[in-house]
Amino acid sequence: MTAETGWQDLSLGLFRRLRAELVRSVDGLDDAALLWAPSPGANPIGWLVWHVARAQDRDLSEVMAAEQLWLTDGWADHFHLPADARDTGHGHSPAQAAAFRAPGAADLLAYQAAVHDRAERYLADAPAGDPARVVTSPTLRDDHTVQERLQGLLTDSLAHVGQIALLRGLLPGRLPARSGNRPSDIPHPSGSAVPNGLARPASSRTSSRTVSRTSSRQRA
Repeated sequence: MTAETGWQDLSLGLFRRLRAELVRSVDGLDDAALLWAPSPGANPIGWLVWHVARAQDRDLSEVMAAEQLWLTDGWADHFHLPADARDTGHGHSPAQAAAFRAPGAADLLAYQAAVHDRAERYLADAPAGDPARVVTSPTLRDDHTVQERLQGLLTDSLAHVGQIALLRGLLPGRLPARSGNRPSDIPHPSGSAVPNGLARPASSRTSSRTVSRTSSRQRA
């Protein structure tokens, strides 16, 4: 980092680290691992990954005044969930989190990769004064500056990615996280992601179970 490093580079570095840690913790998990919880009411890994991606999709889309990829790129249909821009997992009950089913770890990571690419593109071109711009959220029905939206989003994402890493470490059989994934190792695919016709990653075939001591009623 140099004296010329701007808020865009700092923010992008955090988004890239989040992406790398998410891939490291989730890559190779099978469906059973994505669904496993250590106790009733705990958040499974699969739900947490989806929640992280959905919150990023919502906040980045609204900051960019764009439609969510969940709606425009067919992800809602691919996940067999309603095309509801407001549903990011915030406020879900423990029963809703436990009932969540993902197409697979590869598909969860593919959706989050498409959303991450949106962060890459926004931060590459964002003007220096953009953090002070006020954004009105049509889904949250509130007004916050870009700085406040990004701070809240990164804080929430970092907390949940930490939960995911902990859950993987607690899995029965203790399947280790993949090593060697640094932020620079993670490809940043273009925004027109899997459902619109690009090659779909093969469903992951390994094993994971998840836990998150945080109550689903505390999800942000």
